[in-house]
Amino acid sequence: MPILSIALALAAAAAPQKAPREQSPVPREVVAPIGAGNSDDEIARQIAAADAHPLGTAANPIRVGGPEGARAYLAGLRCGDGKSPQIGAARQGGVGAFGSLLQLYPIDCGSAAPGRVELNVDQYQEEHKETRPPAGFQLRR
Repeated sequence: MPILSIALALAAAAAPQKAPREQSPVPREVVAPIGAGNSDDEIARQIAAADAHPLGTAANPIRVGGPEGARAYLAGLRCGDGKSPQIGAARQGGVGAFGSLLQLYPIDCGSAAPGRVELNVDQYQEEHKETRPPAGFQLRR
């Protein structure tokens, strides 16, 4: 019996086996973009295209770094009369111009300009700190 076990083990080891990659290759076009990110030129094109739209829209969201960046930016907003607006609770706003999920903030300036608006904020832009205010607002720095 032990001889039979040894013979079976040797036969199994001697059988040609293909490497896992040879058995199930992953197409190069699937794995090539992984970790590649966007080139600086592509990012510059996306920013230029977004800048053609009003700041705070889904097509040109306010770009900040995380929830802290959003809070800091919104805390600096001033209505047309110079007073702080009422800022409502954020809700999910869909996918923005840069491919990130947006947060949609209701902003209320009351009777002052710009009145009631909703601003789209992209919190996944760690490398950018927005310094411009949306139309009708001022931004305290």
